[in-house]
This record gives sequence, C-alpha cells and structure tokens, in this order.
Amino acid sequence: MARPTSDAQHDQPMQSVPSRLGRKRDSSRDGAILEAAIEILGDTGYDRMTMEMVAVRARAGKGTVYRRWSSKQEMLLDAVARMKAEEVDLGRMPDTGSLRGDMLALFQPQSVEQTDRKLRAMAGLATLLAQEPALADAASDAISSPWTQANRTLLERAVERGEVASDAPIATLATIIPSLGAHRTLVQRKPFDQAFLVEMLDCVLLPAAGVRPTAD
Repeated sequence: MARPTSDAQHDQPMQSVPSRLGRKRDSSRDGAILEAAIEILGDTGYDRMTMEMVAVRARAGKGTVYRRWSSKQEMLLDAVARMKAEEVDLGRMPDTGSLRGDMLALFQPQSVEQTDRKLRAMAGLATLLAQEPALADAASDAISSPWTQANRTLLERAVERGEVASDAPIATLATIIPSLGAHRTLVQRKPFDQAFLVEMLDCVLLPAAGVRPTAD
C-alpha cells in the first residue's frame, strides 16, 4: 500500500540542478581583432588571409575568434564596417552655415599610409564580393552606412535653415556621395580624396538638392 503524502511534501520545491553559465563575451577584444584583420588583409590579400593569421596578429586564441565570427567573410565585413565608422563622428557634425561647407568639413584628409591601407582593404572586399555576390548588400551597408547617416543629418539641417527645399528627397540625396565613393574605391580602386569630393558636391549633390554651389 502506498504511503500517503502530505500537502507539505507536495509543496516542497524540487531541487534544481545548478546551471552552468557560459563565460560572457569580452567585447573589448573585438577592436584589436578587427584591426588585425584589416592589417592581414592588406599584407596577404583576401584569398590568402585566414582567421588563424588574424588570431596570431591580435594575440587572441583561435577559440576567441571563432566564437565571434563563423567565417572570414563575416569577419571582413565587420572589420570594414568598423574602419568606415571610424572615419566619421556622428556625435560631432560640423556646422559651418552651409551644406557645402558642412560636407567639406566632414571630410578628413588622410595620410598616404592611411589611404593605402584603406584601398587595400577595399581591394580585399572587392575580391570577396567577386566570390560571394550574395554579400553585396551587407558590404554596401558596411561601407556606406555611417556616411549616409552623416549626409542625411547635414541635409536635414540644410532643410531647417531653408537652404534645401522641404520636399527634397533627403533619403535618396544622402546616398549619392557614399554610393559614388564606394564605386570609386571598390571598382575603380582609386582613393576618395578631397578633389573627388568637391567634384561630386558641385556637379552632382548640390545641383540635385537645388543648391547653387558657392565657394566656401
């Protein structure tokens, strides 16, 4: 005959097996790893680049790298996105009083070494896209997103001060120079320099926005 159980026995909580919490990801290592990825990409090119090389250069364990990125394609896209995001400070937009002046002030001249480094990174990205065309949208976002956001901010400010019409297609206008810049670096393998920016401003963006170019 089964022994009756008391309500107290039913109410006692079941002992749970303690769960093992995985070690939290240390995001402070991401920057060093992505910086190493850009360096390796420039040194070896995309085809010869390996995640093991990046781990060694960043002084990180292979497990640390593979927990963050499942492939070198994914790592490269993140590395390029980080590199492009560092080019513009979205929290400190210039305010010169004119759209042309703001756009020129947003551009920061690069040293020969910096320009060469970025061109080699873009060449590696172009190789990746030739092999993996399905990644085109992700690559475009990595390259252009920070600059598109910055351009949109400056265009919206120009609308507020009456320099650009309120019904202007701001979202489209904001993509013009970043898209042309991506084509220049990825396809033409040429640097995005100030001369190119001035030409694109005066001949393309400002006329499209209905702004008459003036020397700033």
